[in-house]
Amino acid sequence: MNSYSNFKSIKGSVNAPNGFLSAATHCGIRPEGLGKGAAKKNDIALIVSETPATVAGMFTTNQVCAAPVKLSEPRASKDVAQAIVVNSGNANACTGDRGMKDAQAMTKQVGKSLNIPDEDVLVCSTGRIGMVLPMAKVKAGISECVGSLNATAKSANETAVAIMTSDKTAKEVAVEFELGGKTVRIGGITKGAGMIEPGMSPNGQRPASISLHATMLCFITSDAAIAPKPLKAALEEAVAQSFNRITVDGDMSTNDSVIALANGLAGNRKITGSRSADAQTFQAALNHVCLELAKMMVRDGEGASRFITIRLNGAKTVKDADTAARTVANSQLVRTSWCGGDPNWGRILDALGYSDAKVVEEKVDFGYSAPGDKRVKYSLKRGKPTKTTLAELGKIAKLKEFELHINLNLGKGSALIYSADLTEEYVTFNRGE
Repeated sequence: MNSYSNFKSIKGSVNAPNGFLSAATHCGIRPEGLGKGAAKKNDIALIVSETPATVAGMFTTNQVCAAPVKLSEPRASKDVAQAIVVNSGNANACTGDRGMKDAQAMTKQVGKSLNIPDEDVLVCSTGRIGMVLPMAKVKAGISECVGSLNATAKSANETAVAIMTSDKTAKEVAVEFELGGKTVRIGGITKGAGMIEPGMSPNGQRPASISLHATMLCFITSDAAIAPKPLKAALEEAVAQSFNRITVDGDMSTNDSVIALANGLAGNRKITGSRSADAQTFQAALNHVCLELAKMMVRDGEGASRFITIRLNGAKTVKDADTAARTVANSQLVRTSWCGGDPNWGRILDALGYSDAKVVEEKVDFGYSAPGDKRVKYSLKRGKPTKTTLAELGKIAKLKEFELHINLNLGKGSALIYSADLTEEYVTFNRGE
């Protein structure tokens, strides 16, 4: 697997790869005085490949899922697509038959305007649940986007802003790298700051390691030439290591979606499997893009002031490792102590104990470290407190970013979870006023 150091960061996100265009505008989807976020920001966007592109998608496994998910999931299971239309301010979820008709109308308008099949257009929505879309405004916004499509970095940034809801910042990444002497690019944008514990799959079947606990959306573009099967496999692996590894508040959305388009315009020899050196390089680049975007989401979590990486090893099974790590990451007592910079590791041991994972108190090791620092300050070894003082631990727990190291010493199962603290600002933001 190639090192991330081989990838060059570039500007332009979804417009960085050859042959991709985007546009965004404000059409007033969200009723004024309802919901969070700036009322006048961009709220509808369009991403288009100039040629049909290989497509892959991952979607929420919530049993209550939005109309756009129901429409886009089967379309992403096909070989090709060419456009994505997305709105913020309204999730188009729990909207019945009307919601499906509205989602279909959005893709039909885009298809007709671009002279491409409706089935090659995917749709996503994010925002308030249980409200119907103001379709007159949506249609006007789509028309404006179609007329202003372009390939600039500025347009890509405006698109990243358009998909935001409670986010404070736009989230964009793009990299370029070599495949067989050809320069290939991957770009992506994402949104999400609340209602974040994604558990996505390509077909609605929940991954075994994901629990059901503001929507996240991610759009990835590439000019790599890659066949449908390896692209779908690559996206599934990348999402498993990134978006399905984060939690802000333990709530899985009705609308979570990741969609990737690869149009082949880089001219590299087509990737037809997952084992070649080119396939591995592409996979590493896609992993990098997805993980960077996922971490941006956690750092921008609603009210978040600290970013915490939980490294759990030694579980009896992989499922146990994931369960134990997520229980710690979502514990309100643990997360509020993180907010205060309090190394209250007793709360963490308590959370491990009530998780569904197998835990033997006398075997647990637990410690803190600064990000990437191999010098772990252990507060517990084999279930017994060490001589490390709370003052020493507190210096780490007060950092804006730190890592937790947990070893259950029961097996080979491991898990990695990225989380955030729980602050008063999160409560204030979500109390519905």
